[in-house]
Parts: sequence; structure tokens; C-alpha cells
Amino acid sequence: MDNDIALLLLAKPLTFNELTVPICLPLWPAPPSWHECWVAGWGVTNSSFHNAQPWASEADKESMSTDLMKVPMRIIEWEECLQMFPSLTTNMLCASYGNESYDACQGDSGGPLVCTTDPGSRWYQVGIISWGKSCGKKGFPGIYTVLAKYTLWIEKIAQTEGKPLDFRGQSSSNKKKNRQNNQLSKSPALNCPQSWLLPCLLSFALLRALSNWK
Repeated sequence: MDNDIALLLLAKPLTFNELTVPICLPLWPAPPSWHECWVAGWGVTNSSFHNAQPWASEADKESMSTDLMKVPMRIIEWEECLQMFPSLTTNMLCASYGNESYDACQGDSGGPLVCTTDPGSRWYQVGIISWGKSCGKKGFPGIYTVLAKYTLWIEKIAQTEGKPLDFRGQSSSNKKKNRQNNQLSKSPALNCPQSWLLPCLLSFALLRALSNWK
């Protein structure tokens, strides 16, 4: 499960608006703490589903949401998580929410773990939903790919494909179109530093079928 990451090359460019905005690449080094983190997806919502099986049963498939669901998360210290998961690598991080049963589950794989440093500030994608021992079982956090370990790889692949996101040009075009109702410029996600790349970052669309857990 190490290096559990994939990039999607879209058939056509996305059109950004007030509901579709890019997410910032993660900060490196990461801040000592995050103000808040969230995970989102359309996966299984039945908390009783905690068997490590590669595909959901028909009953579990029926519990998958047609609406995008989200739950708050807190990142756990890597050394603490290593005690629970001896196979943990430095390319992985763990997240849960105290004693709550909040978690990602099957069907959520490839989705984002996003965090912000301060209220109202930029959102960064910190992790990618990867694997775990169970779904929503207290005391067993979910495991996420550390996106910061792969930013150089993402940039290299995007440049090789010749598809880096020309955000500044698109931003100027969007501002002209939305001069009267400039909602785009109000989005903290749009005010991000360097490295605008299309693959991987809009990962609400990256619910991969590669999962053998979630």
C-alpha cells in the first residue's frame, strides 16, 4: 500500500466557478498543527461495515451516499500511529476524530483529506484516502497517503504530459467574466502559492476503483 497515489489526465479542462475551485498543494514542511481538517467522499456510510474485503456487499453498496459526505478529522502523531500499524511508512499519515466513529470507508479511496491553518484561510490537500483496518472503529484511525511527499513527482508528470494548469491565465479570464459578481476572487483556495497543476488536485473526482479496503 506504499506510494498509493494516481493521477488522472482529464479529457478537457475544467471550468472554475464558485463551486469548483482548485485545492492548494500541501505545505512542506507541514505546520506543527492544523486548525481543522475534513475528509469527504461518496463511500459506504454503514458503520457496521468494517471487514477488510475488496468489494462491498449489495447491502453495503446501498448504504453508499448519492450526496457528498464529509466529516472532521484530526491528524495523529506518526509515532503513535506506528504502534497500531507496524506496516506504516513515512509516506503515510493517520487521522481520526477522538472517540467519534468518523472515518472514510470503502468507495472513498482517492478522495481528499483537506486542512487549513487558520479560520478563513487557504485549504490544502494534506492526504489521500488510502487504507485502514476498519471503517469507523474507535481506536483505529484511517491511513492516508502524504501528498507532500509527491508534489515534485506530480509536477514532473504534469510537465511531461504537457498539461500544467495555467492558472494565472484562466484566473484573468474568469475575473473578466465575473466582474460584476466576483465570487471567484473571494475563494481562499484560489489564492494559493505556486505550482498549479490539474491532475490529482481536484480529487473529489478521484474515487478510484483500486481500493482493496476503502
